[in-house]
Amino acid sequence: MVNTQAPVGESVVVDAPAKVVLDLITDPDPLHYLSPSVVHADRTARGGAQDSVTIWTITDDERVWSRTQDRTLDADGLRVSFEDTPESSLAGVRGAWVLRAVSEDKTEIELRQDTSALTSPEDLARAESARSDLLSTVAYAAANRQELSDLVVDFRDPLFAAGSAEDAYRILYEADRWPERLAHVSRIDMTEDVPGIQFFDMDTTTSDGAPHTTRSVRICFPHSKIVYKQIGLPALLDAHTGHWLFTPTREGIVVESRHVAVIKPSALPILGEGTTVEDARRYLRRVLSTNSMTNLRLSKEFAEEQARA
Repeated sequence: MVNTQAPVGESVVVDAPAKVVLDLITDPDPLHYLSPSVVHADRTARGGAQDSVTIWTITDDERVWSRTQDRTLDADGLRVSFEDTPESSLAGVRGAWVLRAVSEDKTEIELRQDTSALTSPEDLARAESARSDLLSTVAYAAANRQELSDLVVDFRDPLFAAGSAEDAYRILYEADRWPERLAHVSRIDMTEDVPGIQFFDMDTTTSDGAPHTTRSVRICFPHSKIVYKQIGLPALLDAHTGHWLFTPTREGIVVESRHVAVIKPSALPILGEGTTVEDARRYLRRVLSTNSMTNLRLSKEFAEEQARA
């Protein structure tokens, strides 16, 4: 059956300058920690005002799907046009972000979408859900940008290994074996029904002895990157995402851990009466880095052992 639905637009007005909103649309990276459903977003510049963006999304029944869009940025016209590529899950969907400056500090954001190329009810539902989620996420990020600058803890820890990306990747990919390899991980129940898409429940202990149980989804790009999003969070956080990145060098490999954690202000007393956001930031930087550096050192040791062998 042919879908004859006319292009649909949805709009919202936010307290933010149009340039701020445009920058948020242009750079999709924050989607993975600000959107409840986006696991990972990757942008590739193609020269001039052209780029392509791929977004991986998790559904309510825990299935991961992706879409890739070719985009054209019109900074002067405050517009970003897009079309899903033929390889995308939503191939043929097209539309545009259109911004209107209501005042110097207020902007109307409209997200238009034409889904007439879709025939599957499931794809139509995905497209509409994604449109609403993207619009609400950008609007929230724009309106709450000052508060988020305090609540978002985003950091990277790199470590050099004199070995190969394949060997360094292996240790961090085999998360189901972490309980036998890492002292701070006591349990993992992992499934990988779709190659490269992992779900696991994990029990860990922080460096100060606090226990945590979390549920995560990971997308694995062999020997180059593993991205993750916690979908069952510790009480202190509204979001926790990140990656393991493997960058070859002439001398070996740089393995990098990234954490992005969003503090839940109402949960600050968990760390003690009178705990401030600054206290929580320091706490998270310490405990998250301590555990992930343990993983990085194990990856380094294994890669270097294999290189020597």
